[in-house]
Order: sequence, then structure tokens, then C-alpha cells
Amino acid sequence: MGLLSFGEPLSHPENRKHAAHVRRHGIKQFINIYNQNKDRIDRCFKWGDEIEYVIVRFDHNNQKVRLSLRPKDILEVMDEREAREGPKCEVLWRPEYGSFHIEATPGQPYGHQNEMNSKKSMNCWFNNVENNMRERRRDIKHLLGPDEALLCLGNFPRLGCDDISVPYSSPDPLNSSTGSIFVSDVLTNSAHPRYIKTGYNIVQRREKKITINIPIFKDTKTPDPFIELFNDKESNREAKVDHIYLDAPVLGMGCSCLQVTMQATNIEEAFVLNDQLLPLTPIMTALSAATPIFRGYLSDYDCRLEASSASMDDRTPEERGERPLKHDKFRIHKSRCAPLNTYLCECNARYNDNPIVYNTEFYDEMISAGVTPSLAQHMAYVFIRDPTVTYWEKLDQNDSTETDHFENIQSTNWQTMRFKPPPLNQQSIGWRVEFRPMEIQMTDFENAAFSVFT
Repeated sequence: MGLLSFGEPLSHPENRKHAAHVRRHGIKQFINIYNQNKDRIDRCFKWGDEIEYVIVRFDHNNQKVRLSLRPKDILEVMDEREAREGPKCEVLWRPEYGSFHIEATPGQPYGHQNEMNSKKSMNCWFNNVENNMRERRRDIKHLLGPDEALLCLGNFPRLGCDDISVPYSSPDPLNSSTGSIFVSDVLTNSAHPRYIKTGYNIVQRREKKITINIPIFKDTKTPDPFIELFNDKESNREAKVDHIYLDAPVLGMGCSCLQVTMQATNIEEAFVLNDQLLPLTPIMTALSAATPIFRGYLSDYDCRLEASSASMDDRTPEERGERPLKHDKFRIHKSRCAPLNTYLCECNARYNDNPIVYNTEFYDEMISAGVTPSLAQHMAYVFIRDPTVTYWEKLDQNDSTETDHFENIQSTNWQTMRFKPPPLNQQSIGWRVEFRPMEIQMTDFENAAFSVFT
């Protein structure tokens, strides 16, 4: 989910008031990172995967499966072990947006031992991937209840329906952070203030509830037209005919995916990785398609991207083009969770022929600091967004030694690929590219196959 700083979140009006400050200092922090690492060379290629799981509980007597909301308790145990064992941990566990979600990665990136043994073939690590994924299941098994299971599901099929969680939760539109008529705040991770506050700020910023409409699959028994009526005027207005209507961030960000992060030798190699993988993003989404059901209905789409994109769409009416620009600077054509559309190698700049909106002031500042034009344009596009959450304790930072403002906005642009600079003053992590378009698969073999193929 990105940066997880702790502190007291600003109210939505204060968050908007300080957004320009966060953006301005975020760009300065990026320039410092760039200048510190532009000539950096790392000895070997390293990579790793991230798998997002859901935990479910089986009710065998009534033949029902519900989401288990116990990941928070499990993570407390795993965090204690990680603090105790450090780099010896073979698996690292992290929170995710849903309170039924949990994310796992290998304890060390594949290829890390190549730093000590340069003759060791990179191919030898490919055989370790599936086994590490199996180890993750073994690692957590003793913490699961007798009727609980760790599953790889693109989307829990009945997420948004009644009676889907243990303990039971019911929607409370008048008191929830997002006004959802389908889910309560209980289904959003409460272990960290960022998650619920993100959903609340997105709804406040867009000046209406989240609106997700997924085309329904038309079968012989499907009503034609397919129309749902709700006890909510806004929902009835926003829901489209022949579509599955959803209205909360967790109904999109509650989907799971498979991500692969690769560390390049230097920044030029990272540019090449970005540009070679960019045309593959829609192809890999299609090849891995595994999310055909939303709120209990079979969808005409089989991928999560449309739901995820709409669930994080925080654009104001002015930015969406529904009102003339007055308080905002840009007409933004898509959500902050959307396909990537920028090449980074200067030799591929001619392919950046799809006009994008970017902050020209930030672009000029980066060019003056020596950042390459294509990278400067990419970052200037990323930084047209407001931070989703800002903390009082992190508002004033030393741009020479801290990077929270940069990461705050960088990590909340959920594009199909993410170009990741090294952390400031960090020797073990270099220039990386995060490949994000793939759907999660049900088996470890399939997830390992897609990871290795990438």
C-alpha cells in the first residue's frame, strides 16, 4: 500500500491546505535523491515478488465462506518475530488495505547472495520462487484457526454482500468514513491510520461517494435491462444500467494482485527495464486475468483494474472536467490508480506522444537540477496529485535527510508500473522498477510462473 508513517493525520481541510507544501518539498527531496544516486552502480541484479492474500473462515455446517478479520492479530506475532530474528526471516508479512488482507514477500530479494558470489547464475534463483511461496503458507499456518485458510483470490466474490465477515459487520452509511451502503469501516484495515483516512479524504476531495460501475455479464437468465434500486438517492443516481455498482475504496483496493520489483545495476538500466516492460503491462493483465466476480455478480470484465482505479479516484469536479477550473490547476484525465504512460529512456522520448498533464514549474526545477527530461516529465506528472494523508509530525522535514514528502505522493500513485529511486542515504537498495499489472493466481505454481516470466 506504500508509505506507512505514523502520526496524527491532518483533517481533510488541513490536508488540502498543506498539499502544495508537501508537493514542493517532495520534488526537492527527489532532486536530492537523484543527485546522490545518479552515478550509483550496484553489483548485481536483484528482484522479488509481493503476494496479497485473503484469510477466510469456512462454515462447513452452513456451507458458507466468510472473510476472517484476524490479519491484524497475526501481523502482531509476525512483527515481533521479525524484530527478533531480523534478516534471518525467510518471509516478511505486511498489512494491506483490507482488514482481511495480508501481504507476504521473500525475506531477502532473490539474487542477494550473488553479491558475495558473482559466478552464481541468476537462473538458479528461478527454482527458489515457488518454494518460497509455499514456505509463506507453511510460515503462517500455525497462526490460522482450525477453519481458516490463506487464499490467493483476485477478489472475494461476495465482497459487498451481506454476512461476509467474521466477526459480523453491516454497512452503516451515516457513520462510516465513505458513506458506503455495502460495507462498513470494519473491512478497512484499522491497524494503521492511513487506510481509513485515505478513504475518507478521497470521498471528501471528490465531493461525492466513490463510484464504481462494472459491466455485468449478460447470460440467458440475466435481467435485460439489469437495474438495481437502492435506499440511497446518490447511489440510485450514480449506478448505471447493466452495471454492477460499488461505492467504497475497499471494494476496489480490497482486490489482490501479484507484483514484481526488480533492482537494476544503475539508473540507465532501470530506464531500460521500465521501457521494455511498459508495452507488456496490458498484455500481462490480460494473460493473468482472474477477477470476474464483484459483489456476487458475474462481470463482463475479468480484471480488477477498473474497480481499483475508480476506488482511488480522488479527482475534484474541476479536475474531472465537470466544472471550469477555478480552485484547481489541472484537468486530470484519469485516476491516480491507472495505467502508466511514460517512457523514461531519452532514446524512447518519441513514444511519449500521448499528451499528459504535468506541473511545468516542477519540470523546470528538475531540469535545472540535471534530471533527464523524460524522468522530469514523469515525476512532474506524478506530482500534480495531492497527498492522500499527511501527518502533523511529518509536515516540516529536512529535505537533505528525509524523504517522506516524496514517498507520500510517489507511493499513492498506483500506476501499472512504478519507477522507484533508492531511499536516501541507503546503501543496500538501488534503482528499482515495480511491475504491477498482474492479477493474483490461485496456486503458487502459477504465481511463480508469472513472476519468473516477468
